Amino acid sequence: MTEVEIRARRQFEEFLTTERRWSIAVAHRRAGKTVACVQKLVRAALECKKHEPRFGYVAPLFNQAKDIAWLYLRSYARQLNATANESELRVDFPGGSRVRLYGADNPDRLRGMYMDGVVLDEYADMRPSVWGEIIRPMLADRAGWATFIGTPKGRNEFFALWEAAKNDPAWFRIMLRASDTGLLHPDELEDARRSMTPEQYEQEFECSFEAAILGAYYGKEIAQAERDGRITDVPYDPNIPVYTVWDLGKGANMAIWLFQITLGQIRVIDHIEGAHSDTIPECVRTLNDRGYSYAADWVPHDAKVKELGTGRTRVETLQSLKRKPRLIPDHHVDDGINAARMILSKCVFDRAKCADGLEALRQYKAEYDEKLRTFKNAPRHDWASHSADAFRYLAMAYRELVPEPVKPTDRMLAVNAQGGINQVTLDDLWAMQKRAGKRI
Repeated sequence: MTEVEIRARRQFEEFLTTERRWSIAVAHRRAGKTVACVQKLVRAALECKKHEPRFGYVAPLFNQAKDIAWLYLRSYARQLNATANESELRVDFPGGSRVRLYGADNPDRLRGMYMDGVVLDEYADMRPSVWGEIIRPMLADRAGWATFIGTPKGRNEFFALWEAAKNDPAWFRIMLRASDTGLLHPDELEDARRSMTPEQYEQEFECSFEAAILGAYYGKEIAQAERDGRITDVPYDPNIPVYTVWDLGKGANMAIWLFQITLGQIRVIDHIEGAHSDTIPECVRTLNDRGYSYAADWVPHDAKVKELGTGRTRVETLQSLKRKPRLIPDHHVDDGINAARMILSKCVFDRAKCADGLEALRQYKAEYDEKLRTFKNAPRHDWASHSADAFRYLAMAYRELVPEPVKPTDRMLAVNAQGGINQVTLDDLWAMQKRAGKRI
């Protein structure tokens, strides 16, 4: 193969050498999974006999791919007399093979290419549609392979993939728990156990899918909705108007929830995300194609600001497309998150049409400070935050559409003879009724 020997950790050897087309590895923290991923790609690049082989490493964020994988890939490039392109995070091997790093946060960069093999690292943190809509089609014409690897983040798409691979002969799967691998010293594990919550330790070191997602804002509420049967089939009712609520962005950063209100229940019937470089007009066409009867389009408060490129506000853009924009009241993010938590118990979600949006709500979490070992008082900005922001706006729109009733007290307001307002007690009203000789 080559004079340079690529040595894998014993625990990963079977994972690296499997000949099955699809593979999944669930590994504990500091097990060396990123190194194993890079080794798998380098081996494939050196051994592939196809014309101009192409292999990719995909992390949830492009900067993350650069920070954690480029150092290893560049090191192998130097040993193997390959050419490393720092600006494109690409290595060209002798013979025409290429390995390149990508981020799932910019899926458009992946479109239109072919792949002979791809590794998706920390798949639990990725937008679910990246695999089915973008990467899987890239493997079709050359029968490429794919490997999924990561640490659990609750029962999300990564968990579903793990379960699906259980009895499928086309798949190889392996779970590497810290208590089994022997890669970390027992004293280090014991210290970690003391400084972490049981849920954190089980997730990060024992590969538990049952532990709640750390720092998740809506994890408990979505889990309760699942238990209550409120994630189900929710058909569109043509007799009830549909409201849309937008997080305005571009492409995959554009997120829209569609909901109806009936009998104190919020029926979340659909969820839309932009694709490619979609802007407002493309998303409006998608909404029109749905065939719903719309009442209003709720947009963020800053949608009234003029854009430098067009000189128009996004409100004006929506109006020109015959939509009915309304502004979400300006609010602090924390207040919006609390409002979203409050209304989740009223929500019923369509399981199929809202699948990606629900996964975003499950994955929406606080930013973690690695140095202080605590969660920051601010959400993490990633693929999940756009749909989560749009849902926060949904909660604020619901407040406007269905104001909270005033709590009854033992004092009520009455209009005096001069048209002013006086405060009177219930005893006063009873006396007034007696004098009037009629019931109130």
